[in-house]
Amino acid sequence: MELKKLFQMQRALDSHIEEKHELENEDLFDKKVLALLVEIGELANETRCFKFWSVKPSSPKDVVLEEFVDGVHFILSLGLECGFDQKSIAINDQDSARSVTEQFLHVYESINHFQKNKAFDDYVELVESYLKLSSLLGFTNEDIEKAYFAKNEVNYQRQQNNY
Repeated sequence: MELKKLFQMQRALDSHIEEKHELENEDLFDKKVLALLVEIGELANETRCFKFWSVKPSSPKDVVLEEFVDGVHFILSLGLECGFDQKSIAINDQDSARSVTEQFLHVYESINHFQKNKAFDDYVELVESYLKLSSLLGFTNEDIEKAYFAKNEVNYQRQQNNY
């Protein structure tokens, strides 16, 4: 995955939003963490992986992918907050035996560790755990990049329309 390009695009979007809303001098880290947690919850809701009481299937793949990419935006934004876009991020693609539900819980745990420590290793673990979730959901890196580009454009349009 082209993280450098995604970081560049995210930096431009973040700068645009911060300028528009006069947030250049604000510490947005915790708000971005909470936004990420909410987005992951929305993603889980679309997958319905935890809804043992329901027979209704998951939302269509494109809907789930769009929700997944919302999380990518905030993960990148958090990496920018910590200056991690300047570091080399090697992603470990080791398989795990986790179910989708277990992987969602692991992602939440990774976010919590990162939020407390703001350490690079914890950030890499967050990225890895989120990408493992994408794999379990059936998304390729190409799917994610394409959807990120599309959603990034939507986010700019929303800002222009005073979203």
